[in-house]
Amino acid sequence: MLMIRQRVFRAVAMVLIAGAAIAPAAGEARAQANGQAGDWVTIGRTYDEQFFSPLDKINDKNIAGLGLAWFKNIGTSRGLESHPLVVDGVMYNTTPFNIVSAYDAKTGEELWTYDPEVDRGFTRITCCDVVTRGLAYWKGKVIVATLDGRVIAIDSGTGTPVWSINSFADAPDWPYTITGAPRVFDGKVLIGNAGADLGVRGFVTAYDAETGRKLWRFFTVPGDPKLGFENAAMEMAAKTWTGEWWK
Repeated sequence: MLMIRQRVFRAVAMVLIAGAAIAPAAGEARAQANGQAGDWVTIGRTYDEQFFSPLDKINDKNIAGLGLAWFKNIGTSRGLESHPLVVDGVMYNTTPFNIVSAYDAKTGEELWTYDPEVDRGFTRITCCDVVTRGLAYWKGKVIVATLDGRVIAIDSGTGTPVWSINSFADAPDWPYTITGAPRVFDGKVLIGNAGADLGVRGFVTAYDAETGRKLWRFFTVPGDPKLGFENAAMEMAAKTWTGEWWK
C-alpha cells in the first residue's frame, strides 16, 4: 500500500512541478539546457543539474493556494523513477518499458504516446525493476534509451520515430541493459549502460543527435588483454586490476 501511495504522490508531484515550469514561449526551444526560463529540457534543467527554476510566479506568499490542476493515471505498478521534461508548454514523460507520452502541460491532454515495444525478455537480466530515469530533448526530437539497448529519436510534435540504433549491436550475447537517461550536449546524444552487477564491460557512447550515427565510444574498464587495448588509458588501468576480470 505504501508503494502505491508513493507512486500516486509522484504522479501528482509531477503535475505540480510542471505547473511551476510553464511560461509563455515562442518558437523552438533553445538547444542549451538553460535557455527558456519556463523550459525543462534536461534532467535537472541545466547541464550541472541544479534542479532550480528561475521562475518566480509561485513563491512563499502564494504557495498555500497551490492546488491540483490535473492528473493522469499512468497505469502501472512498476517502478517510476523518470524525470519529466517540459518544452514550449508540452510535458514529455517516460514510464516502465520506455513508453513515452506527451501532454499539454496546462490541461493534461494527451497529445501522443510512443511504445518502442521493448523485448520483455530483458526483465530477467535487469536489476531493481524495469525502471527508466528519463528523456533528453534536442531541436524538436525527444530522445529515449530503451531497456533492450536501443537509442531512439522521436519527433516531438507527432510522436513518430526519426531514427533508431542498437547500442548493444557489438555485444549481443552480454547481459547489457539501459535504465539511465540520455543526455544531449553540442548535438551529441550521450548514453551509458547498466549491467555491471552481471559482469559486463561499461562504456559511454556518443551519437549524432540528428542522424543517430555513432561518433565515439569510451570504455570505463579495460577489456581482454589478448585483444589489445583501445588506448593508453585502458592499458594503464589494466595494471591496477587483478584476476581474469574480462571474463
